[in-house]
Amino acid sequence: PACGSGNFLYATLEHLKRLEGEVLEVRRQLGGQQMLLEMESLMVRPEQFLGIEVNPRAAAIAELVLWIGFLQWHFRSHGDVRPPEPIIHRAHNIECRDAVLAWDAVEPLLDGDGNPVTRWDGRTTKTHPVTGLEVPDETARVPAFRYINPRPAEWPQTDFVVGNPPFIGTARMRDALGDGYTEAIRKAYKNVPASADYVMFWWDKAAELARSGRIQRFGLITTNSLRQTFNRRVIEHHLSATPPLSLLFAIPDHPWVDTTDGAAVRIAMTVGAAGEVAGVLQEVATERAGDGDAAEISFRRSVGRVLANLTTGSDVAGATALKANGDVSGRGVQLFGSGFIVTEEEAQTLGLGTVSGLERHIRPYRNGRDLTATPRGVMVIDLFGLSVDEVRTQFPAVYQWVYERVKPDRDQNNRASYRINWWIHGEPRASLRPALSGLSRYIATVETSKHRFFVFLDASILPDNMLVNIALDEAWFLGVLSSRVHVTWALGAGGRLGVGNDPRYNKTRCFEPFPFPAASDEQKARIRAIAEELDAHRKRQQALHPKLTLTDMYNVQEKLCAGQPLTGKDKAVHEQGLVSVLRQLHDDLDAAVFDAYGWPVTLSDEQILERLVALNAERAAEEERGIIRWLRPEYQAPDDHASRFTQHALIEEDLPADQPDKESRSRLPWPARMADQAQAVRAALASAAVPVTAAQVAARFDGAPAARVAELLETLASLGQAEQLDDAHFVAG
Repeated sequence: PACGSGNFLYATLEHLKRLEGEVLEVRRQLGGQQMLLEMESLMVRPEQFLGIEVNPRAAAIAELVLWIGFLQWHFRSHGDVRPPEPIIHRAHNIECRDAVLAWDAVEPLLDGDGNPVTRWDGRTTKTHPVTGLEVPDETARVPAFRYINPRPAEWPQTDFVVGNPPFIGTARMRDALGDGYTEAIRKAYKNVPASADYVMFWWDKAAELARSGRIQRFGLITTNSLRQTFNRRVIEHHLSATPPLSLLFAIPDHPWVDTTDGAAVRIAMTVGAAGEVAGVLQEVATERAGDGDAAEISFRRSVGRVLANLTTGSDVAGATALKANGDVSGRGVQLFGSGFIVTEEEAQTLGLGTVSGLERHIRPYRNGRDLTATPRGVMVIDLFGLSVDEVRTQFPAVYQWVYERVKPDRDQNNRASYRINWWIHGEPRASLRPALSGLSRYIATVETSKHRFFVFLDASILPDNMLVNIALDEAWFLGVLSSRVHVTWALGAGGRLGVGNDPRYNKTRCFEPFPFPAASDEQKARIRAIAEELDAHRKRQQALHPKLTLTDMYNVQEKLCAGQPLTGKDKAVHEQGLVSVLRQLHDDLDAAVFDAYGWPVTLSDEQILERLVALNAERAAEEERGIIRWLRPEYQAPDDHASRFTQHALIEEDLPADQPDKESRSRLPWPARMADQAQAVRAALASAAVPVTAAQVAARFDGAPAARVAELLETLASLGQAEQLDDAHFVAG
């Protein structure tokens, strides 16, 4: 499927012809000439290789490539003997159509007045008359479409499926494929989360065919984001289904050059088949540049049950999220408008320091690079909680700044809530804000980073989307998170991303299931003291040496731990960062945290994971009995009950997200006024026990249009009165 111009089909043909040649050679050596004649009809031929390709030119080329490859093998094997005519057969084995989605018709999308709906083409810009910046040209429009009866595409009957589907991440799907197609394919594939990458529709389709016995195996090349949470859920579904799928072979991470644009990427390779069988896992052990685009690679090989996170061993990916860790972590804000970012000088021009109250709305700003490298020293305009009229009345200079530098881009955004609430960050993180409220500091880590370190940030700092933030100001939590125990867990639970193959910290998989130790007061005090010293040490050395980065410090610490010699630059970093002191602090911290768990410091990484998985299961069982070890009980359980989750609530929480709770089955009248509709939707959202979709909320009312409810939900999310978890699901803000 999605065979392009036939590269994969040709490579498969070549491999099978090579195997065929080996078989024929053995037959010749055994004197089986008669057998060879009888096998002519069983030989590998282009007609046996099927493909689906949406591009008609590529489809025609793919069929020709197969025949060229076949004829090359013929002349290599038989010399100048011409093949029997007709030489090329029209087998129609390459179908020109979409490989994963079928539909009855595509119609232009019309608005309520019957006019075609259009959107900005995503490319054409013009110069803003005031700022001089390039902004979207609102006259460059493309039509929007609606797909009628979308459904998974049928694949022809075959034995094996191989392919290299398009590398399109979830964030790029709408721009690359269009809103209508994106919504249609997500509607057609029930097992694929809305935040999964495009390649997972191929993976889900192939896995379904393998489990049902309609194909023997499949092998796909995907990006290495296959192990990320939303993609991994597709794999988990099939591995745990009845009948189950097994991964027979996997390489979690491998260098690759994308044939589309020549960009260097990291890929994963998986082979799946029905049944419960052991597989082979090959992990890159060493890697160095070779000739051209090639890399010289050696592998570590292990055999066992290959898990959904493409590992063997402890099932970290199957760990349960603990209620004790809930409601205190989240990603930072996602601006959707670079005009929100200002320098300190620009902030002063806008009134910071002279206009009363503006200090709450222009704040220091940090992103991932600010933590790993040198801080930019920028600030961010944060108008969350203010109406547009309040902004214009109270802070007119800020209003004009955002109006000129943010609104032109937002006006062309496909999401209605982003267009309507243009002065507010696209994702203001309404659920994280109350968790941070009242704290003097909080813990942050970079979502994707070579080294996994945690730091305290001052509460005045607004974190960016690429920071994972933990609303805990107690240093003993910082100490546990910074220890080898948690870092090992995070590496096992999180995936890797990007050409640098850097570890990714996902709060859902890395933080929420992590079982903290049941430490005594003395053990907590010891961890707390070391963690405070660690945080102060790094900040002090960076203040003394402004160009010193945490990445530099941890690169040198890594070399010290490995016993590698230091370069001249490394030695300078070592002196500026006092890296031997840093290493000693981490060693002391590790010893204190291991002591809090009651484990020896000599445990291997796999042994740490085994014990943490077991402890997670123990804590999850406790929580089922109502025993919850809150991290911040005064915030998470303010009523100081033994548990705020009654047995009824626990049962409701376990319902699948697409199953409405009992209350939602009682229909309410749908208000006529828009303001009343918004209040009704907000109340319905607050009463839902699980994340819900617009359709589920609409089902609670008589005559509520799902499209109207969806608009209201997006508006509430932009105002901080709801939170959008993915493209479909919402919870109360």
